Amino acid sequence: MKKILLIEDNQEIRENTAEILSLANYQVVEAENGKVGVELAKAEQPDLIICDIMMPQLDGYGVLHMLGKNPATSSIPFIFLTAKSEKDDFRKGMNLGADDYLTKPFDDLELLDAVEMRLKKNEILKAEFSKTVEGLDNFIQEAKGMEDLNKLISDNRKVTVFKKKHNLFLEGNYPNALYFLSKGKIKTFKSNEEGREYITGLYKDGDFIGYLDLMEEKQYRESAQALEDSEVYIIPKDDFFSLLYYNRDIANKFIKILSDNLADREERLLKLAYNSVRKRVAEALLLVEKQFKQTEGGKPQISISREDLASIVGSSKEAVIRTLADFKDEKLIDSKGSKITILNLDKLARMRN
Repeated sequence: MKKILLIEDNQEIRENTAEILSLANYQVVEAENGKVGVELAKAEQPDLIICDIMMPQLDGYGVLHMLGKNPATSSIPFIFLTAKSEKDDFRKGMNLGADDYLTKPFDDLELLDAVEMRLKKNEILKAEFSKTVEGLDNFIQEAKGMEDLNKLISDNRKVTVFKKKHNLFLEGNYPNALYFLSKGKIKTFKSNEEGREYITGLYKDGDFIGYLDLMEEKQYRESAQALEDSEVYIIPKDDFFSLLYYNRDIANKFIKILSDNLADREERLLKLAYNSVRKRVAEALLLVEKQFKQTEGGKPQISISREDLASIVGSSKEAVIRTLADFKDEKLIDSKGSKITILNLDKLARMRN
């Protein structure tokens, strides 16, 4: 049974509202003013708060502000009850983080619809969606059920197979879709005027590709290419923007799903700027091992061309080959063709600059 905290100083309105909610099978906790409401919110941890704006001691804005500063209560859905309908009141509440409004007087159906919708939204926000095509589809289907998103999001999503060395997109082109890697390996890279590549990212199952340029509606700043035959789930541009901009709550959840690898990329760029070639080759080997985890004979093994490895390191192919030969002499790695077996992960991780 979902628990609702009702904060309302008018006893008649509070009792009538509580009765409606109780009949709809919600557990209702009542507070007669804002100060009591804040304390009950902390103690009861309700699933939803319904709060009047104009109250003695502490008004609804104050309640929302205080709860928003407390990590334990900041994410509880919040609906304002107000007899006012001026735009300034609505704007102030939304800026503080209110999720919805009900203008008094309201009927039973309005109240229950608002509560049901807000609780449903919160369930989607709290849910964990797996980084798979099925998980992403589940998230999109849940989002489509909210408000009018069903009319805005199409069913044109599909899985496309990109053969090894085939491009998903090219630097300078304009984005028209979001790419989700369901199975395989993808690299993103930039090329200089001499045609030399620098790999900017390696992607594995469950990663999104190219969404920053899509969000900014700018030309791609890098190209993307399959390192092996790869299955890619393509979400049309219009669907992407519907998820991102139409509903604030869905957008927040979607951004969290998208952005879990940004910190890794920023850290890698810093290392590229300040580390020696020897250190960077060690970091590149560890990066590929971390992304594509493979083993043989109980030892981590990676499969990557010397050209691609040099593109990750940001150095010449010759310099990388010499460094790998040094690592082999030092018994840090063994190699056969494009396959590299890592013999000592710890020493590579502790490589001095």
